[in-house]
Amino acid sequence: MRDYHIFVYILTSYNGNAMYIGVTNDLVRRVYEHKSGVIEGFTKQYRAHKLVYFEQFEDVRAALEREKQLKKWSRTKKNGLVETVNPKWKEILLLNMM
Repeated sequence: MRDYHIFVYILTSYNGNAMYIGVTNDLVRRVYEHKSGVIEGFTKQYRAHKLVYFEQFEDVRAALEREKQLKKWSRTKKNGLVETVNPKWKEILLLNMM
C-alpha cells in the first residue's frame, strides 16, 4: 500500500443520537457525499451528517487500524474523544481544506 493523506472521521446526527465512524482519502468529498444523501446506508437513514472529529494519517494501514479501534470503543469513550478537541460538538467546516 502506498502512503498518502487519509482521514478517520466521526459524523453525528444533529440531535447527537447517531454516530458514524468512517475512513476516506478525500474528507471534503466524503462529507459532501454524506450530506447530499448520495450514500445509502447508516448516515442517510439516521441523518448523521455533522462532522465533529477527524484525524489525518499518512499511512493507510494505520488509518484503517484506528477506524477499527474506534468502532470497538463504547459510546462514552467515543464521546470523550470528540470532546478532547471539540467540547461543544460544533460542526467542523472544511472550507480551509479545499
